[in-house]
Amino acid sequence: MKFIDETRIEVIAGDGGAGIVSFRREKFIPKGGPDGGDGGRGGSVIAVADRNINTLIDYRYARKHQARNGERGRGSDQYGAAADDVVLRMPVGTQIWNDDTGELMFDLTVDGQRVVLAKGGEGGLGNIHFKSSTNRAPRQATPGTPGEQFNLRLELKVLADVGLLGLPNAGKSTLIAAVSNARPKIADYPFTTLHPNLGVVRVAPSKSFVMADIPGLIEGAADGAGLGHQFLRHLQRTRVLLHLVDLQPPDPQADPVRDARAILRELARYDEELARKPRWLVLNKIDIVPEDERQALVDDFVKRFRGRGRSAIPVERVFVISGVTGDGTQALCQAVYDYLETVREAEVPVVDVRFDERPDRKDAPRDGEAEPVGAPGDDAAAGDGEPLTQADARRAGETRARRAGEARARAKAQARADAMAQAEADAAAKAAGLMVPVLPKGKNKGTSGD
Repeated sequence: MKFIDETRIEVIAGDGGAGIVSFRREKFIPKGGPDGGDGGRGGSVIAVADRNINTLIDYRYARKHQARNGERGRGSDQYGAAADDVVLRMPVGTQIWNDDTGELMFDLTVDGQRVVLAKGGEGGLGNIHFKSSTNRAPRQATPGTPGEQFNLRLELKVLADVGLLGLPNAGKSTLIAAVSNARPKIADYPFTTLHPNLGVVRVAPSKSFVMADIPGLIEGAADGAGLGHQFLRHLQRTRVLLHLVDLQPPDPQADPVRDARAILRELARYDEELARKPRWLVLNKIDIVPEDERQALVDDFVKRFRGRGRSAIPVERVFVISGVTGDGTQALCQAVYDYLETVREAEVPVVDVRFDERPDRKDAPRDGEAEPVGAPGDDAAAGDGEPLTQADARRAGETRARRAGEARARAKAQARADAMAQAEADAAAKAAGLMVPVLPKGKNKGTSGD
């Protein structure tokens, strides 16, 4: 299947049906009154994220997606039928942009996520809604509202934790094939990879991450050389980049250091934020270097690549591997997984403000004040001053709901018991002849004079 990661479409929602003017006409009922029904709702255009789709090829040729209009109202209080919605299934990771304004409208990052691209128009009102005591025979009806219409640009950015970056034939496809079940095309000529490939790397049965391999990047890609830099968008969602370098390029006149620095310049020309992402050096094809020359070659490359002065390039970590033999790949994958775990732990959890129990919240009790009634105890808190996680917030909400329900049940039981006790007391007093009649409000308790 051809990989398409960018396309443009037009979405048109259906118009709402018009309401009508109608009057009831039956035998022996000369003035039946208005009975014009409302128009039906127009169909909407909805996008759904589907993890089983990995390309936008379906929208490369089908550019226009239009929903039907709602039906007109009818007599006898019959409302027009609403039109069916048009559902567009898109890959997870699709960004939806307004092509006219350049605004990002939606980002489909979760499987099953549903968004309304164009909302259908509302149906018009029939004359049944305009009758009143002074307008017994209304002849007004409203038309349906028009549906929304947008020109959209769809842009697919794959969801991956790690991205592979490097020149053509640097060994990116060989590496992802060695550490995952991905099977990209591998050959001994440049630009073998023509579209991104994803692979799930498992370092343990329950520990894994997603790696993305994109086509090779060369100097001048920003000006259209090679395949350009259009595929770099697929690295924007990654947390760390692995910069693969071939220590023994087939061209004897090629300089690995100069080529590696050119890759970084192309990265910065495309996106400064992408160039600032954590980037590790992975020196590949070490198996073709004699063992007694490996360390000297690696040290020389790192020293020249890092540079000095203003042109110095920070090098976070360096790994030496062989994608063919697998040397060093296991240590690389384990280091990547450990780094991703630290990044995930450092991410600030999303806290539901309705259940936020941190002491610095605005409605927190001050010193000497009592905790509000129904607030959960320390069993629902995540810790002193610690932000609540989603699970803690959910448990706190469940605790609030449970305690509020118990309080309502106790109040109802107490009120029922008080009512029964009062009824028994009134019955006993009435039997003993001690009941005092209750006079209406505004009457004096004494008897009126003659």
